[in-house]
This record gives sequence, structure tokens and C-alpha cells, in this order.
Amino acid sequence: MKNKKIIRDVSYGMYVVSTKKDKKVGCIINTLCQITSGENPVITISLNKENYTNQVIKQTKNFAISILSEQTNPNVISTFGFQSSKETDKFEKFAYKMIDEIPIITEECCGYLRCEVMDIIDCETHDIFIARVIEGDKWNENTPMTYRYYHEVLKGQAPKKAPTYEEKLEKKVTQSGKEVWVCTVCGYIHEGPLPEDFHCPICGVGKEKFRKGEE
Repeated sequence: MKNKKIIRDVSYGMYVVSTKKDKKVGCIINTLCQITSGENPVITISLNKENYTNQVIKQTKNFAISILSEQTNPNVISTFGFQSSKETDKFEKFAYKMIDEIPIITEECCGYLRCEVMDIIDCETHDIFIARVIEGDKWNENTPMTYRYYHEVLKGQAPKKAPTYEEKLEKKVTQSGKEVWVCTVCGYIHEGPLPEDFHCPICGVGKEKFRKGEE
């Protein structure tokens, strides 16, 4: 590809995909697409093969999508995007409810979709899940969070297992000449000196995980 930056012009949203077998699991995704219309439309989502949520969905054959809004607590993204459901109960700190035995995040989310898997396509590092929407609901008029909002307003970067992840952190320097510090875990960019008790607002790590940005 001549210029990989063009891929950023493809529109993405921010969602929590979740399911439950022996325990509640879930993770952040930004690739969801509606394929058909009708009473029960078909959608696709993409999940990294190494993701524990991927493994559980393959077993349960069902999942839910919580549609995040600009008002959603950013800690939802740090928890569901940068921690593993295999080791952590991601739901314990956030408002959620069970619908048909599937956990659904309700932290200022726009609403949800409950889906049943129809097919799974192997796509190199990721699996594409084709699923039928069985039910869903819109809870409010909040503005859905886009990947652009997450990137430009919250200053977050894609988790390593996301299809939009870029291995090399972007170089950045401010016009004002302020110090720039980059989180080596999630790519969050902080302008100005780092306080001693500073923690990344996206993934929660301390200042020791930050490196000074390059000009």
C-alpha cells in the first residue's frame, strides 16, 4: 500500500462485544458492518484469533454488542480494550445487565444488539463472524463514539489485537513546544510534564510506562 494513512479515512465505531459461558467475557472492537436489512439484519464483526472472547464466542455461537457513546466512561475502553477476560472480571466495575444470559454494558451506551453466529471466516490474524441480529434496543439519544473521536478527543490508540493497530507509534511534537509523552501500552499522547502520580487515562498504567515523544 502506497500510503497506509488512507485506511484511517474508513469509518469505525467503538463497541464492546460480549458473551458468557463459564464466566462473563468481553472486549473492545471497532469493526462492525451491517450486511443485510430486514427485521433481523445480518452483521459482521472482526476479532483477533488470540483474543479470549473470540474463543468463547466460537463455543457459545452468540454474542452481544454494546454501542459506546461519547458519554461512556473511558475506563470501559481501558478495561475491555487492554485487559484479558481470562484473568479479569471486566464487568465488576461497570453498570451492566444480563439479557438472555449475555452481559451487556449499560454505561451511557446508546443501546445493544444481541446476535447469533451464522458463519466464521478465517482471515489471517483475525476471524470474521457473520451473525444475525436477534434483538436490540436504543436506550437514549447519545452520540455514538467513533474511532475518530476516540483517537482525536480521548487521545487513545488501537489495542495490539485490533485490526487497526499500528506497531510503530506515531511521532508527535506540539506547535507550542511542550513536552510530549507517549504511553507504550496504548499509545495515548500526553502533552506537558508527567506528574509523579500520573496514570494513563486510557489504559491506566503509571508514568513508568511512558516514553518521551520524538520530534
